Amino acid sequence: MSVDSATIVRVAHLARIAVAPEEVARLEAEFNSMLGFVEQLSGLDVSDVEPMTSVRPMQMKMREDVVTDGGYPARIVANAPASEDDFFVVPKVVE
Repeated sequence: MSVDSATIVRVAHLARIAVAPEEVARLEAEFNSMLGFVEQLSGLDVSDVEPMTSVRPMQMKMREDVVTDGGYPARIVANAPASEDDFFVVPKVVE
């Protein structure tokens, strides 16, 4: 895949980036070299490579799932304009 100067101008316009006409040729070469590198990467066989989230093996930090606060719903809804059975009552907004 290669990019021509018209594509460079269009992408710059869509990205709202001011590109001087003398910069278009340089940007075209840079885009094409980046796309060529991506094409090289797509040719690699990675079928036996395990997906990873980091370059270092690590375990996800877990914490015990416990309730640390709560148990007093009447206090929570005490200042609510309207409540019912310890729930906030709000006006219907979708008809």
